[in-house]
Amino acid sequence: MLQLRPNCECCNKDLPPESAEARICSFECTFCVSCVDSVLGGKCPNCGGEFVPRPRRPVNSRR
Repeated sequence: MLQLRPNCECCNKDLPPESAEARICSFECTFCVSCVDSVLGGKCPNCGGEFVPRPRRPVNSRR
């Protein structure tokens, strides 16, 4: 199951499971869209990979 990390690894912004602002790379590094666009230039600083929008998990989900 995809691990939904709760905060941006750059600015520590809260990214709850239902957030549309979360971006992840293939290793599940998690950043907010603002940091991805303005600070990181769309490239993961940990692995060099691309970012995609993180799938949103419904608030009521128990999984």
